[in-house]
Amino acid sequence: MSAGIPIEDIRLGVVMLCHNEPIIAARMARAWATGGAAVAIHADAKMPASELAAMREQLGDLAGLRFSRRHACEWGTFSLVQATQDACSLLLREFPDLTHVMVVSGSCLPLRPVADLCAFLARHPRRDFIESVTAEDVGWTVGGLNEERFTLRFPFAYRRRRKLFDRYVAFQRRIRFRRRIPQGLVPHLGSQWWCMTRGTLSAILDDPRRAEFDRYFRRVWIPDESYFQTLARRHSLQIESRSLTMSKFDDQGKPYIFYDDHLNMLRESRGFVARKIWPKAHRLYDYFPHEDPASAPDAEPAPQRLERMVAHAVARRRLGRPGLYMQSRFPVKDRENGKTSAPYAVLQGFTEIFPDFGPWLAARIDADVHGHLFAPHGAEFAGRVSIGPGCLSDSAALRDLDPRSYVANLIRISRRMQVWQYSPRDEQYLNWFMATDPNARIFVITGAWAVPLLHSGMPFDDIRRVAAVLQRVELEQIDILHSVWLKARTRIWDLGDFCARPSAALRGLIEELGGDPEAAVNLPPMRKMAAMGRFLQRLRNAGLRPQLMGDFPAAETTNFRKDD
Repeated sequence: MSAGIPIEDIRLGVVMLCHNEPIIAARMARAWATGGAAVAIHADAKMPASELAAMREQLGDLAGLRFSRRHACEWGTFSLVQATQDACSLLLREFPDLTHVMVVSGSCLPLRPVADLCAFLARHPRRDFIESVTAEDVGWTVGGLNEERFTLRFPFAYRRRRKLFDRYVAFQRRIRFRRRIPQGLVPHLGSQWWCMTRGTLSAILDDPRRAEFDRYFRRVWIPDESYFQTLARRHSLQIESRSLTMSKFDDQGKPYIFYDDHLNMLRESRGFVARKIWPKAHRLYDYFPHEDPASAPDAEPAPQRLERMVAHAVARRRLGRPGLYMQSRFPVKDRENGKTSAPYAVLQGFTEIFPDFGPWLAARIDADVHGHLFAPHGAEFAGRVSIGPGCLSDSAALRDLDPRSYVANLIRISRRMQVWQYSPRDEQYLNWFMATDPNARIFVITGAWAVPLLHSGMPFDDIRRVAAVLQRVELEQIDILHSVWLKARTRIWDLGDFCARPSAALRGLIEELGGDPEAAVNLPPMRKMAAMGRFLQRLRNAGLRPQLMGDFPAAETTNFRKDD
């Protein structure tokens, strides 16, 4: 953890990218400036001159505010990077005492006083808070262009000239065109709303190869989400891969807008900045920035409730509600029927948290509780016998010849319910088969695969590579379980939520499987989870964004091996 410094030694600079709503943007600029921050405003060149003049007049009394050179900005193009570069250079030149620079938009609302943000930065004076995720490890972007955004050329604006954009991309794919990435750069992606130290930002702007990098990124798609995120990895000594701005997006890549009825949720989040705010959310603009005397000025943000609400909203939008038919989700009848003959249960993540979970569960329900039936080395039948029900072999080669029939035979041949463990480490042949089977009962603890890695003792580079693979597999699993074709009965917990209430979760599990829920009083031994928060943050700092893990404090500290 970084050694703190006095808050008096912190001076914040704020770059505001303003495209519309100049009255709101001016109000936000005043909030930043009166709070003690130096402000550089970039007003889009497409903003009418009369509106810009009114904005200048409204802010003319603020000595710590400047207007940077204007560019005509267009989404997905290098113009946004140029606007940010010019405003940052102006701030660093005009205010030599600045220690940090933060980028916000005119629709960003500061939720806490600038002094709180400075106190937080004083605790971490050498950290660069910028989301920076390697494009090749985790495909989290919306729109289908991850690595290709760095290897193809994008001379046409996506929104204005969509047909030319699509045709030129298809043409480059057809001729197998591939751009050369400048030597020494590893492409990273992340939010354009970041806060970096003066040293890192100056190193990026004064890089001897900046002209080469700028030339390359001019033809990268959406470079404002990759330029600083990539170059920060080149110059930063300590990256905290997260944004201090709460900016949430739906599954179509569109930002969620906060309204007046989100006031209590934003207040409880203890976040520093929220984006994007409805221009007529007058209660929000009147209330924030708000100082909470009951909380320490340098307190960590706690956006867990807000993130849960957004996750529920994304699921609701994607899945809809029973009996509600919408144009975006018009159903196609699933004609498959009768895949198996009786109910069965698949449990994912439980043995990772409770090493002795199988015998514990078998003593509490009337069922055959197997291990990992689809482990790469072979089926793990209950009792670890080599010949299971119906004389099925534990041989992986025989099982994998026809895994659907293997499962169907196992269920049909036995009068007891069949229960087995599952994991992203197992063979994934039957994900769709089980998800679309009405007889399936699927219980998943997302992110539980990280628990064995936490206790593995492996070198951290190996842990990161394994984590990237397992996360990709689990994300594909969860996509299937959220599909409109889902017929199985499912219960999904994230790791944080399950660990917060394991007794209630296991009680519900036993009840679902026909046992006595009171039998879940005595839990099996549970692996220690105290170091999970910092472990996940280390993965973020290494360029891998953990997903589906739930809420673990990023500021949690623990001791790692020196060779990790």
